[in-house]
Amino acid sequence: MPPIAVHAAFDSGNIEVRRIAGAEAWLELRADPGNAFKQWFHFGVTGAAGRELVLRISDLNNSAYPAGWPDYNACVSEDRLSWNRAPSSFDQNEDGGTLTIRFTPRGDLAWFAYFAPFSLERHMELVARSALAEGVDHRVLGWSLDGRPIDCLEMGEGDKHVWLIARQHPGESMAEWWMEGALDRLTDRSDPVARSLRQKARFHIVPNCNPDGSFRGHLRTNGAGANLNREWNEPTAENSPEVLAIRNAMDETGVHFAMDVHGDEAIPHVFLAGFEGMAGLQDHQKPGFDRYGALLAAQTPDFQTLHGYPVTPAGRGNPAMATNQLASRYGCVSMTLEMPFKDHDDMADPVQGWSAERSMQLGRSCLGALHLWLAEG
Repeated sequence: MPPIAVHAAFDSGNIEVRRIAGAEAWLELRADPGNAFKQWFHFGVTGAAGRELVLRISDLNNSAYPAGWPDYNACVSEDRLSWNRAPSSFDQNEDGGTLTIRFTPRGDLAWFAYFAPFSLERHMELVARSALAEGVDHRVLGWSLDGRPIDCLEMGEGDKHVWLIARQHPGESMAEWWMEGALDRLTDRSDPVARSLRQKARFHIVPNCNPDGSFRGHLRTNGAGANLNREWNEPTAENSPEVLAIRNAMDETGVHFAMDVHGDEAIPHVFLAGFEGMAGLQDHQKPGFDRYGALLAAQTPDFQTLHGYPVTPAGRGNPAMATNQLASRYGCVSMTLEMPFKDHDDMADPVQGWSAERSMQLGRSCLGALHLWLAEG
């Protein structure tokens, strides 16, 4: 029987083939250009013929987040629509750290990814569908280095400006699944929470801050190799036009509430990260952040407040990160929402782990919490 073939020459594809023998493959990740960031993978396998595939991805001790591999199971799909988990194991002592994925497809084809991919085509469909909804305006805030639009969807009549942005780090595809869930709820005329939110606030929603990195299969950077979530203090047209365009638009409107949606490689929980390390905070900001977290925890068991990043000491916040910059620049309540690549252990799902579907539902739940938060003041 001929050997399998492995390929990744498609939207968000990322893998390098070292060797193939029968139904086994030895693989490595391709790093983002100009730096050592590598963690995202997305590739297809052909010629499986119902055989058990054994796929070994090596040199992972040199990946961006080696702690992301223990207890991680790769995402797999046979139709590119439904993504489940393939049994995977990590051995840090094998070939520089190796993740071994085992999966027996029913047919000849299978696709594997670090998380369920959200393609640029799906992004354009989401933007087009949302822009057709009643009362929604579409703006192009600027253009990426590869000439792609930085899409912004705006809706609502209220005097409070709410900014929701996602996928600064392109490999964190769960962030745009979250956006699809949030946008579907906000544009649903039959949803009373959505109607009330649009009465209370003006929403500015950027579903994908980094379309170039998303298409190129990068983990954290744009077409220039810039980590966009380290560019918010001094963005430039040469290195980070995406951040420059978004921040300029925020300067025009001001910001009352902001959420930057991400994914975390190592921590098996959904959590929020804040701006507590920034100097000169206003009295309302930290209580407002805490209140939103409590409301979200009451909305869904797919969120918790016990686990997350260490608290940043006062005065040690990095103004180049979006959440910190926005809190300092606008005096707003801002936050980073982190979803896991592994699973939310508080409500573990052994079949899918954390998934596209749960990300979408969390987007809806976050809007429910925001509705209560705005109503309280």
